[in-house]
Formats: sequence, structure tokens, C-alpha cells
Amino acid sequence: MGWNSWDSFGEAVTDSDIRANARAMARRLKPFGWQYVTVDMGWYVQNHAAENNGGKIEFSIDSFGRYTPAVNAFPSATSNQGFKPLADFVHSLGLKFGIHILQGIPRVAVERNLPIAGSPYHAADAAVTSDTCPWNSFNYGLNPSSPAAQAYYNSILQLYASWGVDFLKVDCIASRPYKGTDIRMIAAAIRKTSRSIIMSLSPGPAPLDKADELEGYAQMWRISDDIWDIWHSTKVFPQGPGNQFARAEWEKYTGPGHWPDADMLPLGELQPAPGWGKPRASRLTRDEQRTLITLWSIFRSPLIMGGNLTMLDDWTASLLTNPEVIAVDQQSRDNHAIVNANGVAVWVARPETGNGSYIALFNLHDSPQKVSYSWNGLGLNGAKYNLRDLWQRKNLGPAGALALNLPPHGCAIYRVTPP
Repeated sequence: MGWNSWDSFGEAVTDSDIRANARAMARRLKPFGWQYVTVDMGWYVQNHAAENNGGKIEFSIDSFGRYTPAVNAFPSATSNQGFKPLADFVHSLGLKFGIHILQGIPRVAVERNLPIAGSPYHAADAAVTSDTCPWNSFNYGLNPSSPAAQAYYNSILQLYASWGVDFLKVDCIASRPYKGTDIRMIAAAIRKTSRSIIMSLSPGPAPLDKADELEGYAQMWRISDDIWDIWHSTKVFPQGPGNQFARAEWEKYTGPGHWPDADMLPLGELQPAPGWGKPRASRLTRDEQRTLITLWSIFRSPLIMGGNLTMLDDWTASLLTNPEVIAVDQQSRDNHAIVNANGVAVWVARPETGNGSYIALFNLHDSPQKVSYSWNGLGLNGAKYNLRDLWQRKNLGPAGALALNLPPHGCAIYRVTPP
């Protein structure tokens, strides 16, 4: 559970932005389990006016070919301190600190053929200059047959560990293309640091036939392309939030230490400089926003907030601080879909402790729908069950069946227990 800078700040995020959002998290969200604060892409770019991923980029890089925070955006990184002062600040709030990287090695390091720290190798020994990320040309790929490749990953992870990094989002590695060798090398480099660092892989959709490898080496991996604040979008982002219901096949790989990731939550205020589109409030309706939190929770996806926490309104905060819904995400088991047909989806799960079941119902239609199920139809054998509405945090009493009206793209989630 945490926050990532991309949905609100894009590459324009600064030291002061991270500190302000960390303070807001500590004050309003930390008591409910939110803890990771992550600086997304571009923290090493000195001239963001050169356009994202293009133009004449000026990089901040050390003598060993490793990106360092650009001091014009992160002044606390002066005197070769890197992200340590910022990480120390985040840690002082009782939170954890993360950064985004691209797989591979900086092109500028290869062009200068800089030495690789702690090794006899140089950047050119590690690089494959014909291999670049399809959507970002900052880095070259690494040659897995060269020991220089592992040496480079070892060198950057040693640097990040010295800064106090707790969370590493690695991009251009989980799909388009999938880079299993790099995943294994980065995992080995993390282990070598002896520091506990979460490895999160992007973008998606990760290939299902690589699930065993992902489960063995990573703690999070994306199961879809970028999720933004459009329910359905066939032109720009086909993986609209409403399409996440097709990802039910990943539920069997969910468990402690390995979490399929449904992507960030584009809720609240996406400003002042979001990674896609103009500054705005989330365009998802309130029902759609509640559906995202409910689906992510019953699926047990990591919960990574994208909206600006310093602008968090009370209603959006209520989505992020409902302890009963959060408990489904954090403390449930046997989570799986039992219905996904005719525009209705139903997921069920069991609490880790105590009796009863969780049942989440979703209306994927663009119009209101009445849905009704017998308890047998939901896999329960009793004639009656007590209902508790988790969003309302209200007991509804015993019921002989489940019948309700759902708004467009709306949902409901209950805990049901024997009378």
C-alpha cells in the first residue's frame, strides 16, 4: 500500500513534492496501512523541457555510469548524497521509500564507456547497443552472457541500498518485451545488498506463461497496461479500469511475497503535471472509483494511490481509509471470481481469521442493473446469512438471498456470516 508520483507529477516531480505527499500520507493514510512513497520516472533528468522520452536530454550521472537525482529538482541530493536525505526524511515519518528505474544501462554511460563500480568492467562490456526500450530510449539493454551485465546491476543496487531504498519499480521489463534474464539478475543484485527491497515490475500485461518465474523472483508484477481515469478507452488506453475484470486468471498466483499488480489508482486530483493528459480531477465517477478500490481489494492487488495526497478531499480519503475494505485486500484468502458474464462480475473470498465470506458484486453495464443470487448460487449452503455492507460499515440483518440494484459501473461488497 503506498503512493507513486507519476499520476500527479509525471517527470516534473521534485524533492518538495515528495516530502509534501509523504507528510500527507503519514498524517492521513499511515494509520490504515499505507507506507510506500515512490519517485517515478525521470528523477535523473536535468532538463524536462526537452519532452518526455525525447529531445536532447541532459542526465545526472555519476562516474560509474549510474543515474543520480538531478539536483535542480532534488536539491537535497547535492554533495553526492543521492536520495539518502530524502529517504531519511521519508523513514523519519515511519514510511518507506521507493524509486523507479528502467532496465538496462544508460546510453550516456556506454557512450563515455564509464567503469562499472566494484568490477574490472566498463559500460561497453555490458551493453547491447541494438537493444532499447520501445517507448524510452534512455538506456541500452544488457548482454546476459557478459559478467559485466550482472556487475552493473550489482553496482546500482549497492548504490540504492546505501541511499535507503525500500521499493524498486523496474520498467520496460515485464512485457513488450518480457526480460526474464534481467528479472533474475536484478533479483540477485538485490539479494547481494542484504537489504529488504521490494521489486515491482512494469509495464503489463505480464505473460501468464511466465507466472512461475515472476512468482519466484519478483514481489509485484503488472497484469495490465497503464490504468488511467477512463472506464473504457479503445483509442488511447484499451486497458481501461473496466477491463481489469478479464484478469481473473492471475488470482491463483496471489499470495504472501508475490502479488499480481492491477496498477496505480488514478483517484482524486491528478495534478499539477500528470504523466498523461492535462491536470484534472479524476474523470471516473464516484461509483467507478469505489469499484476500483473494491476490485483491487477482492483481487488482493497492491494498492498504490496516484492522486495528489496534498489535495486529498474527504470523499476520496474515505475510499482509502475504510478499514473493513482494506482488510479484504490485506487479510483475506481463497479470493476468486465465480461470475463474469452478461455484464456482471462476482468475486468471493474468506477472511484470514473468523467465519463467513466476502462477496463483491460489480455492474459492468453502462446502465443500472438489478442483480440477485441465491446463497447456493454463490457457493454457500445455508438458508439465511447475516449481511454487513463494508462500504457503509453497517449491518443489514439476515437475508434469504442477495438482491440489489447496482448503478452503472457500480459495486457492492459484503461480509456474510451464518446467523
